[in-house]
Amino acid sequence: MVTFDQFKANYAILQKRLHDACVKAKRQPESVRILPVTKTHSVEAVEFASRVGLTSVGENRVQEAAIKRPLAPAGIRWELIGHLQSNKAKQALQLFEVIQSVDSPELATRLGRLAQELGLQRGVLLQVNSGDDPAKFGCDLAEAPRLLEAALACPALKVHGLMAVAPLSDNPGDAERTFANLRQCRDDLATRFQVALPELSMGMSGDLEFAVEAGSTCVRVGSMLFGQRPPA
Repeated sequence: MVTFDQFKANYAILQKRLHDACVKAKRQPESVRILPVTKTHSVEAVEFASRVGLTSVGENRVQEAAIKRPLAPAGIRWELIGHLQSNKAKQALQLFEVIQSVDSPELATRLGRLAQELGLQRGVLLQVNSGDDPAKFGCDLAEAPRLLEAALACPALKVHGLMAVAPLSDNPGDAERTFANLRQCRDDLATRFQVALPELSMGMSGDLEFAVEAGSTCVRVGSMLFGQRPPA
């Protein structure tokens, strides 16, 4: 992993990119937050993020967060951005304040029931496969209303918005299409269900400009900040 000085330099470059993307999109830079993705890196990555004032980190695996969180600085909000298997739902609720990868009505219902049993309130994002990529998790666009309905029926869950991952592609149009579809899906759901869905988690280091243009409020960045990930 990079040193702290290298991390600070990378973070400054990322902030400049994000600022320029917001200016180009005629948006306020503070309307888009950076979620540092610390997966497969040591707990030192969480410490680095905390030292520059970042207040949340993204992890892909429940078991990895279980190891790191007790060793990490206090006050950090942990967000699950990787696929969640239903048999790890209880542990995920105990480790993460936000679960960005709720991708089925069944998972939403299970999380809601378990959170209520545990006496917890948890934020969730609904993961939508808005790029129609068979290699990505997320519900189909057509299934998003049923997923939102299931999540809204759970008092212990607070639906913050939607999340998507663009297809791995050399064609920038694929990312643009994915993000535009998610924005339209969010707008349609908010109107149909008369609920606020302010969060759009979309965009990573390679496509954040397209994501900001489409309305992203959270970009998830890992290797650009911390260097190439070690083998999982």
